[in-house]
Amino acid sequence: MTDQISPRTLIEAHLPFAGEVDLALIYATANELGIEDQPVRLALRRLISAGELEQRGRGRAGVVELTESGRARLDIDRIAVRLAFAQDAGQAPWDGFWRLLGISAPESHRAIRDAFRRDIVSLGAAPFSTGLYVTPHDLTAFLPAGAGPYLVTAASGDLTMRGVTDPQEIVESLWPAQPTLAAYAELDRALVALPAGLSPVARQLRLADALELALRDDPLIPSELRPDPWRPAGTRRRWLDLWDAARGHDGAELIYRGWLPE
Repeated sequence: MTDQISPRTLIEAHLPFAGEVDLALIYATANELGIEDQPVRLALRRLISAGELEQRGRGRAGVVELTESGRARLDIDRIAVRLAFAQDAGQAPWDGFWRLLGISAPESHRAIRDAFRRDIVSLGAAPFSTGLYVTPHDLTAFLPAGAGPYLVTAASGDLTMRGVTDPQEIVESLWPAQPTLAAYAELDRALVALPAGLSPVARQLRLADALELALRDDPLIPSELRPDPWRPAGTRRRWLDLWDAARGHDGAELIYRGWLPE
């Protein structure tokens, strides 16, 4: 967990998936955390230039709202967070099928091919063979626009990789546990080191920042395909207890609305 929350994280934490948010609220929270107005303004400009935010009005009197592309990007992150906690609660069991995905696009459409490869890896799929990726999740809804006509997919309950058929062994080969375990060990340390005396919003922002770092190294493989017990699940439960302890105080519902299961 970093000592300083980034202005971008601060802004995104306040953005509802539908509707707008007052910039006065964002600036007030930033100032409470020791972040000056100028870094917040720069982060806002970058998000607006990237086409992810729209702003109406100026300064603290203005409001910002997610664009369609900004909403789509954040929605992937939100789905990942909700999937993690659904897996911990036994509400997202593996359906027993592996998904194989590839793309066959001509050189003239290389940008589509490159976007597919970039996005499929960021979504947690692993290279399986030349030009072919595998995942235990159905990711087709999250693939880049325009990939559909060139997409090759298959689903199978049986998968063999270099003579290995056991699903847990395949997972350990393609998505080794150690990087994920190390990421959650760091989250454990961050939870212990959480400063006392923080306001509810500041506390939740620091918790969210620490969880986001752990999730970067977590492909969210279904629980059935990991060792039991799976230590990251326990860490997330401890994280959720701390998050819930701040919920209900003034401002606790102003950030990351709709990100966690009710």
